[in-house]
Amino acid sequence: MAQLGSISSQTEVISHVFSLVEAFRAFDADNDGFITVAELGGLLSSLGYGANEQDVKAMMQQGDSNGDGLLSIEEFLEMNTKDTELGGLAAFLQTASESLALNNDELLTGEELHELVGNMGVGLSLEDCQNIIASMDENGDGAVSLEDFRLIVNSLL
Repeated sequence: MAQLGSISSQTEVISHVFSLVEAFRAFDADNDGFITVAELGGLLSSLGYGANEQDVKAMMQQGDSNGDGLLSIEEFLEMNTKDTELGGLAAFLQTASESLALNNDELLTGEELHELVGNMGVGLSLEDCQNIIASMDENGDGAVSLEDFRLIVNSLL
């Protein structure tokens, strides 16, 4: 069975990335899937940061990899996770994510993740898998949307 290191520290990383997803959604005031300079400036201002327009534009340019003047969630996560590593778990979760593409489920539970990684020969306990899902679980229902799961996993690769 594969060794993955400290699962608890890796689930903390996953939880951090999920908090970034939630932050992006808070920044995206009009829910169009992008953060504009105005949305970023407004949020920074509401948090008490005195960033001027040039500072906000510089922040945007730093993360705007395709140069469209907007930050997509993928660009936002890349900007905020580029030095974050998940270790061996990321590759297994990526494989699990690819396997999930074959299902029509919209949600992933800890039990389903446990079954998937078990089929791959990964020695994660049911509790570990439930903790991984809990670190991404927005509403406490014990499941995470496949979209959020894939987004988080892809940002850590």
